[in-house]
Amino acid sequence: MPGIQGPVPVPLQAGDRDLTQEILDTLSEKPETQTNNDFADVPQTQIKAALDRLSSRSMIMYDTSVGEQVQLTDEGNTIVTEGSHEYKVWSAIKEHGKVSMKELPKLVGPDSAKVGQGAAFKNKWIKKDGDNLILVAEDVEDVTSQALKKLKGTVVEDAKDKTIADYRKRKLITLQKIISYTAKKGEKYQREMPVEVTDLTADMLLSGDWKTANFKPYNFNALGTDQHPGALHPLNKVRAEFRTLFFNQGFVEMPTSRYVDSGFWNFDALFVPQQHPARDMQDTFFISDPSKASKPGPDPETDAQMEEMEAGSRRLYAPPSGESRQTKPRDYDAYWNNIKEVHQNGAFGSIGYRYPWSEDECLRLVLRTHTTAVSTWVLHRLAEDPRPARYFSIDRVFRNETVDATHLAEFHQVEGVIADFGLTLGGLMRFLEDFYSKMGITNLRFKPAYNPYTEPSMEIFGYHIGLAKWVEIGNSGMFRPEMLEPMGLPKDLRVYGFGLSLERPTMIKYGVSNIRELLGHKCDLGFIGGNAAVRLEKH
Repeated sequence: MPGIQGPVPVPLQAGDRDLTQEILDTLSEKPETQTNNDFADVPQTQIKAALDRLSSRSMIMYDTSVGEQVQLTDEGNTIVTEGSHEYKVWSAIKEHGKVSMKELPKLVGPDSAKVGQGAAFKNKWIKKDGDNLILVAEDVEDVTSQALKKLKGTVVEDAKDKTIADYRKRKLITLQKIISYTAKKGEKYQREMPVEVTDLTADMLLSGDWKTANFKPYNFNALGTDQHPGALHPLNKVRAEFRTLFFNQGFVEMPTSRYVDSGFWNFDALFVPQQHPARDMQDTFFISDPSKASKPGPDPETDAQMEEMEAGSRRLYAPPSGESRQTKPRDYDAYWNNIKEVHQNGAFGSIGYRYPWSEDECLRLVLRTHTTAVSTWVLHRLAEDPRPARYFSIDRVFRNETVDATHLAEFHQVEGVIADFGLTLGGLMRFLEDFYSKMGITNLRFKPAYNPYTEPSMEIFGYHIGLAKWVEIGNSGMFRPEMLEPMGLPKDLRVYGFGLSLERPTMIKYGVSNIRELLGHKCDLGFIGGNAAVRLEKH
C-alpha cells in the first residue's frame, strides 16, 4: 500500500527471540500464560514491553502480580548441601560417642560449634556430661536444611511469617521482589501481528485506501523520554519567596558577596566587645593567611553594586524638582576612632565597656558569622544622606558549631533592616506580625532577649498551623545608639533589625527533619528535582 513506512510488527526481540510472536504462539496452545514460568529467562522489562505492545492493540489482556521470592544466602546454600549447624554438631557427637567442648570447634568448625551447640541443646538432641557433650536423641530430622530446600525459589505472600522472619534474622535467606504477569487472549487476538499503517499519505486519500487501512493506534499511555532537566534547590525556591515578600514591602537588597570580613564590620562596629564568647575560636572561623585586614575604607565595587540596587528607592524618596539633598562624605577615620572610643571609654551617652581596645583584634579576618556585618556597612553608607530606608539580605554565614540534625557549620540568614525617624518597639512588633502573617504564621509571641547590638531585643515565637505548635521563628530588636551614632546617623533616626534562618522554614515546608539532607553532600538529587515550588502562606 503506498505511503506505508513499513509493516508492523518490527520484532521486539530479546537476543534473537521475537517475544511478541512467542506470546501469541503460547496463547494459541493454552488459555493463559504465566510469564514467570513460560518466560522465566526473559528480563521483566522486556517481557512487559512485549505485553504492552500486544495489549495496546487489544490482542491480549494481562494482570500484574507482585511477590517476594526466597533467595538463599551463601550460608543458607551451605546448610542445604551440608546440613544445619545443629545437625553437624549432633552428627559429630554421634560419630565419636562423646566430644569435649574444646574439641568440638575442630570437628565442625568454630561457626557451626558456636551456633549449632545452642540450637542442639534447645532441640534436646544433646546434653552436657561434665566437660563433654553426649547424645540425647539417637535419630533426628534436620528441619532447617529441609525447610530451606523447600523455600528456595518460592514466592511468599507474607514476609512477616514467623518461619520466614526467623530465617531472615539468621541471615539464611533474603527476599527479592519479583513481578510476574498472567496473559490471556484479547478481543482482537490473532496468531500473527497484523500489518499496520503508520502514515496517512496523499496517495491513500486519493485512492481511498485509507478507508480499509489498519492504522497503528496511538499509545496515549506511553511516557516521553526523561529530559533530566535542571531544578532549583528547595532553599533557592524558599529564598525566591522571601525576596518577593521583601520587594513587595519596599525593601532594597544589599550586596552580600563578601564571605570573609574583618572583625571591625563583623563585631566591633556592632558594639560586640572583644571579650565576647562569640569571638572565641570555638564559635568563629578565623582566617590564617592573610590573618589581618586593613582599616575600613572606600569600597568602590560594592558601592557601585549598592548604587544600582538602590536606584529605585532613591527615586521614591527624591526631593521635589529643583531641590537637592545635602549629603556628607563618609569619614572612615572618624568612624574608626568613634568605635574605639565607645568601646574603650564610652561615648554618645554610653559608658562603653571600659577595656583596653585592641586594633589587632579588631582587624582579624573571619568568615562572617552573620549578615548583620553587611547591614552595618550599608547603615554607615546611609549616614551620607540620612533618610527612611528598608534593606534586606539573604546569604550564607558561618559558625564553628557541632554538626547535627539541626545545625551546620554554614547556613543561610534572612535579615531585614528598617531605618526611619520616630520608630518604636510597638511598631516593630506590629510590622513583624504583618511580615510573618504572609508566611502563614500568625498570633506571634515575643520574649525578651539579649543581643550586644540591639536594645530592646526580642525572640519571636509563632503558632504554626501546619505543625500545630509554637516554634521559635526569629530574632529582632532596635539597634543601639552605640552602634548607630558613631556612624554619623542622627540621634532621632532609629533602626529595626530582625532575622531568621532560611533552612528552618524550608525544612518545615518540605518536611525535612535532618538539615544534612537539605544542604551538603548527603542531599538527594531526586529530592531536589522532585519537589514543587513552595508558597510560604500555604500550610
